Amino acid sequence: MTSRLTLVTAVDCHLCGHARSVAQRLATELKFEIHELAWDSPEADVVRRDGVPFPPALYAGDQLLGYGRISEGGVRRRLARVS
Repeated sequence: MTSRLTLVTAVDCHLCGHARSVAQRLATELKFEIHELAWDSPEADVVRRDGVPFPPALYAGDQLLGYGRISEGGVRRRLARVS
């Protein structure tokens, strides 16, 4: 499994701050690196591929962990299944 989380965010996104906090806690605890991408950047085509309707979106590698209001518990469970 990758040791990097990718957080796809947008400007003026009210849920993105919460997602950053969740990602930072997980990254610190699990020794992940966080890479942040802009929602409308070409590099964030993974959200369009996965049909994610709105930001933020959190990925481990190409695995979608969650979007919108990111659940820390849900992300932890998904990470445990893919590791």
